Amino acid sequence: MSLSPRVLRHSSISLASSASFAAIASVAVLAACSTTRPQKVAASPGYAPQTPLAYDASPSSHASIGAPGQLREAPRGEPTDRPGLGTSWGEAVSAPISFAPFVRATSSPWAEVLLHYNDAGGVRAHANYLGTRIAPLELDAGDGALSIALVDDDGRVLPGVAAGGRTLIAGEDGQRYRILVKNQTSARFEVVASVDGLDVVDGNPADPNRRGYLVDPHGTLAIDGFRTSDDAVAAFRFGRVADSYAAQTTGDRNVGVVGLAVFAERGSAWTTRELERRDTADPFPERGYAAPPR
Repeated sequence: MSLSPRVLRHSSISLASSASFAAIASVAVLAACSTTRPQKVAASPGYAPQTPLAYDASPSSHASIGAPGQLREAPRGEPTDRPGLGTSWGEAVSAPISFAPFVRATSSPWAEVLLHYNDAGGVRAHANYLGTRIAPLELDAGDGALSIALVDDDGRVLPGVAAGGRTLIAGEDGQRYRILVKNQTSARFEVVASVDGLDVVDGNPADPNRRGYLVDPHGTLAIDGFRTSDDAVAAFRFGRVADSYAAQTTGDRNVGVVGLAVFAERGSAWTTRELERRDTADPFPERGYAAPPR
């Protein structure tokens, strides 16, 4: 029997004010979903391994498109040290989840968001070069239906700069952070998130075809770390590139970037743009007067 795609629910947050994402207390969702038709989903999805492992990208390791590859022991030796920040495997954080159905409207993301991060000195120097300054920064996804930010352990939006088509967020060595997504609409969206090129759910190289977190209508999703089980995650913490989870598993090539692929739900994509079009719909778009015969 074919089963509907399922999603996992875990703790998210509500906004204490429009200026910052603060109090944590609401509900969000992690999705295992198909694109256009239901498919079977494993009862116990794989999560990020706690022991550093390397990803085997050989063709034989993939049973189907988007399927996780095989894992092998990471090579011995210290990763090459690089300046700036990476995201390390932090302490265990309670983040229980459950499942809910979700089917994507299309196989292509409705919106994609890219956030680069570095230490405060590097971002400040970049901002000065561009003639701007760093400030608490939230980024809109798509037509503004969702807003996205990185926040610290107290829920304060991290500072950054958006210029030249690039968004740079400033962090501090040892600082814990979360990825926050606020839904401004009455529709649900699925968010597939990656940190340093790794899927935040299973720790493998990221692919938008994987399951993702679901943001409820007018809800706010908090992604606290790399998921280790149905009940917990390993917190995101800024640290040396050589100490990052990516450097100790697949390599440090993609360290310093947070990515989100946002998918609309089939049959209920009530985005801000769609609501505006309906609100301004003209019942007589061709109003005018009779024209003389030719």
